[in-house]
Amino acid sequence: MSALQPERLLLDRLPTPIGEAVLVTDEEGRLRVFDWTDHEPRMRVLLRRQYGAQEPAEGAAPKTMRRAVDAYFAGDLAALRTIPWETGGTGFQRAVWKALTAIPAGATLSYGALAAKLGMPKAVRAVGLANGANPISVVVPCHRVIGANGSLTGYGGGLERKRWLLEHERAAR
Repeated sequence: MSALQPERLLLDRLPTPIGEAVLVTDEEGRLRVFDWTDHEPRMRVLLRRQYGAQEPAEGAAPKTMRRAVDAYFAGDLAALRTIPWETGGTGFQRAVWKALTAIPAGATLSYGALAAKLGMPKAVRAVGLANGANPISVVVPCHRVIGANGSLTGYGGGLERKRWLLEHERAAR
């Protein structure tokens, strides 16, 4: 992953069992954003933070990416690993987001445990903030991070989606 700025962004929409997803890809076919239509204003704020004033144009995501997302929701939990992705953000944020991809489908990890895995056990709050700024939900599985007491805490797509995603992954294992 790097912080290279894309020259062009494309925005596509894809129906899922938990609402319409918004996929933003770059000219190389890498996923830059995965979010939800009902949270599009927040998504656009994240886009501006990472990519400046660049507005995505309407355009189709690669068919292989759309098929992988459909396959995930149909129960093939490994399908998302085939999606190439890239983010902006700080080096710290990108390190947190990369670490999220190591949490297996159907498993969860607390913010504290994630901070410890990154070698920064006292950076729990910073890890939480980076997790909350993840622009590529589901594919970079921020929904797998929970509170220290096992509670479902914060998710940009809403706690009901987080609950659904975790149950879906546990059922499909």
